[in-house]
Amino acid sequence: MEKLDMAAHTVDTGVWRRYTRPPAADRPRASDDADNPQQWHRAMTLIGTISLFIGTRSAWTQAMLSDPPVAAVISVCYAGILVCGVLALAVRGRRALVRVDAGVLVLAVVLVVCGYWLNHAGTDEGVLTAQAADQIVHGRPVYGQPWPWLFGTSHSGLTKTMSGSADYTYGYPPLTALLAAPVHALLHTSAAATLVTTGALIAGTVTLWLLLPAPWRSAATAVCLGFGILPGYARSGYPAIVALALLIPVTVYWPTTGAGGRLGQSGVLRAVCLGAACATQQLAWFFAPFLLIGLYAVRRGELGARPAAAVLARFAGVAALTWAAINAYFATQGFSAWLHGLLLPLTQKAILHGQGLMGISYYFTDGSSRLDYYSYASELLLIGLLAATLLFARRLGTALTVLPWLSFYLATRSQDGYFLMMTPLWLAAAATVPSSALAHAWQPRIPRLTGRPAKAAVAMALVTPALLCACVAAASPPPLRMALTTHLTGRSHRAVTSVTVRAANTTGTALTPHFASRLGQGASSWWTIASGPATLAPHSTAVYVVRPVGGHRALPGAHRRMYLIAVTGTPMTISTAPIEGTR
Repeated sequence: MEKLDMAAHTVDTGVWRRYTRPPAADRPRASDDADNPQQWHRAMTLIGTISLFIGTRSAWTQAMLSDPPVAAVISVCYAGILVCGVLALAVRGRRALVRVDAGVLVLAVVLVVCGYWLNHAGTDEGVLTAQAADQIVHGRPVYGQPWPWLFGTSHSGLTKTMSGSADYTYGYPPLTALLAAPVHALLHTSAAATLVTTGALIAGTVTLWLLLPAPWRSAATAVCLGFGILPGYARSGYPAIVALALLIPVTVYWPTTGAGGRLGQSGVLRAVCLGAACATQQLAWFFAPFLLIGLYAVRRGELGARPAAAVLARFAGVAALTWAAINAYFATQGFSAWLHGLLLPLTQKAILHGQGLMGISYYFTDGSSRLDYYSYASELLLIGLLAATLLFARRLGTALTVLPWLSFYLATRSQDGYFLMMTPLWLAAAATVPSSALAHAWQPRIPRLTGRPAKAAVAMALVTPALLCACVAAASPPPLRMALTTHLTGRSHRAVTSVTVRAANTTGTALTPHFASRLGQGASSWWTIASGPATLAPHSTAVYVVRPVGGHRALPGAHRRMYLIAVTGTPMTISTAPIEGTR
């Protein structure tokens, strides 16, 4: 019976194909489409058009409540999107489709400007940068200056640290603040930083659009503006957006940098952009070594060892001089404070956050006594990936715009922004760096390293130390064994007023715990320790009474749980226990 069914299905399929496939005389010939754009170019244009719908309705809804003229502009953009959709499928000829690509870009820019007009206050990144710009305008120091009053508003986030405090200082290189300073002097508004970052995103998108081959241009519009992710970061005032805009000309056709042994104007411009990006946000620091390794491999394959090293030295030297020139004023103001500010994201020991591997210890187990091993794993993976890029430049060189961000997945701060904000560079490399551009790149010769199994073994050996460290962090038990007694108040006893914690230190290290609650993925402000020792001695037990900020914290509804976390900064540890809803 099954065989008969299969046969019937085969016959039906053949009949279907015979009756749905057009006769040979009616099929388009290759010569008929010789002057038409390739179908995938049309598809890219259509995808770019469709991406403009994302987030547009919410912006229109908000505008109807607060600014109807902006809503009218968005309504016109809806018509433009529909028209571009029709044209993307109907026009003939490459030039006509490029004009549609340009229309899609214009619509995307208009929608981004509308979104900025509706939401431009910025989050913690934006308000810190705006304050730094104000400091520059008035000739005051930028680094090492705490600004706690900036974080009293609801839209401003705050980075808490594992030592029970928070960072109120500026922790980024200075270029974005420098660019925002004249804007702040003219407008006298905290939105100066978000204006700079939004403008940088638009400028970077236009640059990428112009530099990419024509069929890829609407993909650039979609990735940079259409999906709505990067415009949100720009409206928040993230300095990484400025760094992204500067890295775009560096990435497009990057294997051509220094071709023939000469940097030329384009090579110098790329080096200046790289140095400026590194003077804007720390994410560029992670991209730079991968780029330098790739450039050296390509140039050495073309020129030999010494000429390649000379080209790379000139490129890196121009980038370093650019970086130094931008930072010089701030370094002379206070070298120690400036250096501490630049290294702050790497040294601050911020509280756990993100979607990476650290979630095992933060969300899914009772904690870990060796969180530092996540940081070790991240550093070792970065080193391993750099080594792999050097050893397998011909294979991994096309992916060097993606490789740097893998290490963040193992870090204690592994939020998706580290992955998302540089995605236009992925597109730039995909469109302009084919594998043929790296076919003759130099790779060091290792005896007996031949064949796929040997290369796979080497690659695995490079990342194994990182994986082992991550396993140590994830498998380690929490340092504190906590038993909680919850005190409730309010109607139906739905608010926590305090928690009595009986904590036993199971490690051989003295710990200084700090307490907060967690509901979902984010931690609350630090709870007050009403009683209990500041430091808990090794293998000892103590009783703490901790109270939430404001005197009470509402319990969640059904099927949701609230947790009490206890963290320490040195060593980095976390212990978690559920807060029960009983009196």
